[in-house]
Amino acid sequence: MGKGGNQGEGAAELEAPMPTFRWEEIQKHNLRTDKWLVIDRKVYNITKWSSRHPGGQRVIGHYAGEDATDAFLAFHRNLDFVRKFMKPLLIGELAPEEPSQDRGKNSQITEDFRALRKTAEDMNLFKSNQLFFLLHLAHIIAMESIAWFTIFYFGNGWIPTIITAFVLATSQAQAGWLQHDYGHLSVYQKSMWNHLVHKFIIGHLKGASANWWNHRHFQHHAKPNIFHKDPDVNMLHVFVLGEWQPIEYGKKKLKYLPYNRQHEYFFLIGPPLLIPLYFQYQIIMTMIVRKDWVDLAWAISYYTRFFITYIPFYGVLGSILFLNFIRFLESHWFVWVTQMNHIAMEIDREPYRDWLSSQLAATCNVEQSFFNDWFSGHLNFQIEHHLFPTMPRHNLYKIAPLVRSLCAKHGIEYQEKPLLRALQDIIGSLRKSGQLWLDAYLHK
Repeated sequence: MGKGGNQGEGAAELEAPMPTFRWEEIQKHNLRTDKWLVIDRKVYNITKWSSRHPGGQRVIGHYAGEDATDAFLAFHRNLDFVRKFMKPLLIGELAPEEPSQDRGKNSQITEDFRALRKTAEDMNLFKSNQLFFLLHLAHIIAMESIAWFTIFYFGNGWIPTIITAFVLATSQAQAGWLQHDYGHLSVYQKSMWNHLVHKFIIGHLKGASANWWNHRHFQHHAKPNIFHKDPDVNMLHVFVLGEWQPIEYGKKKLKYLPYNRQHEYFFLIGPPLLIPLYFQYQIIMTMIVRKDWVDLAWAISYYTRFFITYIPFYGVLGSILFLNFIRFLESHWFVWVTQMNHIAMEIDREPYRDWLSSQLAATCNVEQSFFNDWFSGHLNFQIEHHLFPTMPRHNLYKIAPLVRSLCAKHGIEYQEKPLLRALQDIIGSLRKSGQLWLDAYLHK
């Protein structure tokens, strides 16, 4: 009896109600050394654990003091597995009288978006076609082989060299889109297999780091076009973007460069230098500083393979120049494609919107065609990709009409442009922001 009495007493303790919190209290815990967030009305203290977060501590920290439910659903494939890590972090739940959404976010939009996600799951749109990705990998390897054969058969003259460089730049660009798929866990059901193939493609086929990409790119997805949260809009004083930043720089008389000419010097330092100079240096230094020896080994395997292949034709110095010329070409491709969906959209400070509204404000689509799909790695469906990052890219066109319908219901602008118009808007946006800076600089 006594033993049974103790069990009943312990059960009573286990059933004690959880602490409850109001949003006013939760929002105070948004500091680097003190971070709480809410998922499905449960409150978690992630302060100590965030440094062990596989996606990086910054991306999860960007939701400190907020409801992170939709971001949590967007980034994770195996929710049951992830929730095992969350149990020790649980400290309470929202008070019953508190809304599920913080800061007055539109609960109806959130409810409708979650219903749309459920529809996508019922339509099996998160299930990938393995043959699709295998064929993409095969055409990348085929281009690598054609490039070598061109030099082997025709020699290392200027014409074969330039043709080979363009073929390899195309291969690198397509490998970039393919690693993007695996990095988002959109190919295999098990995360482990996505991570493994991701390291192979970005490491062995491109000489870059999977962890560097994850930590940077997931922040972009979590808070796209938000200053101090999205690293893609951190332009290191080289460009001013949107409307708020150029006016602030102008008011403060900041003139690191003549920003009213940024739409012109963009052609000189944007597309040509991002990958061969900035990314290449940042990737190597990140792997060394973080002691990420696994990613470094994968990257070394790429450089070893490249130089063994081309040193016999060009020598050491010639091969180094050849590699950087390839990356110079790829960089143009990468910059134009990645910026056509974002740089002309809203770029501002944290507005605290619901998931649907925040992604639509920062992204736009480019019209579908076979060429556009291939050329951009299906990033012409940027809206759908941002709403559902783990959805295989070959299914994005299927959910697009439903997303468009949901946006129309709530009066949210859904932008889709022709490819050339999207590319022109990059320059138009830079020109507009530069003019805002000049007006503020001269008159405020």
